[in-house]
Amino acid sequence: MAERLDKLIADSGTASRSQAKSLVRQGRVTVNGAPAASCEMKLEPDADVICVDGRRLNCSKYRYFMLHKPCGVLSATEDREQKTVLDLLPENLRRLGLFPVGRLDKDTSGLLILTNNGQYAHNIISPARHVPKRYLAGLDARPGAGTAEAFARGIVLADGLECLPAQLEVLEGRSAAVTVYEGKYHQVRRMFAAAGLRVLTLHRLSAGALELDPQLEPGQFREMSQEEAQFVFK
Repeated sequence: MAERLDKLIADSGTASRSQAKSLVRQGRVTVNGAPAASCEMKLEPDADVICVDGRRLNCSKYRYFMLHKPCGVLSATEDREQKTVLDLLPENLRRLGLFPVGRLDKDTSGLLILTNNGQYAHNIISPARHVPKRYLAGLDARPGAGTAEAFARGIVLADGLECLPAQLEVLEGRSAAVTVYEGKYHQVRRMFAAAGLRVLTLHRLSAGALELDPQLEPGQFREMSQEEAQFVFK
């Protein structure tokens, strides 16, 4: 469906609609390689190529971002007292209505997806989908013999809640990789606690086939295509 140029620029998160008008007047906006005639011109976001200062805009309705969440930041859209993952984004992207898909504990780092697609987020966190999530855990002791088998059977937490079978790979020293297929509250930490181990550090490596980009430092992010965002279901 055709939409006004200034609305498309605003929807891309590049500028507000009033700022878009200024960009057009300054000749900084092109449409299909030619200077934009006016903000009122109607365009097809999936067919017309809109550029600001030579950079093509993403005017898609739904957007997907991969964030390397650092420790000490909340997986929330807002908080009066503490920093949230949205505070890591520039102002223009905060206009897109993004929110974190699921949660990573405040003291857990690693892969976190931000999107404005509610159905996509629901499909990831839905218990029926069993999307695997892989973590690297630093522990206070090396897991003993039988711990991996206990995880594979389904750890029973201290409150009696039984977890789905999980995969545990004991690594060098006091570290282990664990893959879970659900997202209960503080689940990985509670699973290790039930096995007599304390988690010192926790880092999410992947969700489905979507792996955290090794080029991203803590606090950094990058946009994903819709195709890459679907890796989480593979």
